[in-house]
Amino acid sequence: MPGITLTLSGAPDAALASQLSQKLTELTARVLDKQPSQTMVIVGFVDPSLWFIDSKSLEILGRNSFRLEITITDETTTVAQKLRYQRESYDLLSESIGNVHPHSNVHIIDVRATAYGYGGVPQAEKLWGLKKI
Repeated sequence: MPGITLTLSGAPDAALASQLSQKLTELTARVLDKQPSQTMVIVGFVDPSLWFIDSKSLEILGRNSFRLEITITDETTTVAQKLRYQRESYDLLSESIGNVHPHSNVHIIDVRATAYGYGGVPQAEKLWGLKKI
């Protein structure tokens, strides 16, 4: 059950958000072996004058940036899958928004199966049948 939060510099763009949501869902399914029907994507936009790297705004730097955070259940992906996801998602987003500051980043967050779930049911119960006490 991946939860993806993508933050992009720039003005809100619903068409771009929809396009990237589709591409990230596909990439997550293909590389991390996750179910598209269980993949949630939230896209937000931040004005470049409010995004800082080394105390300088992206507006002043004349660059774009992104931060991709994906929450996945710990021990459900390999190191090789994570490395590939880092590369491919960075490349996808860099190509999509262009002129990307090199400090744009991808953050894969491994969460314990007992601390993460949806529909009120933790992943531990879904994956291993562990029930509430």
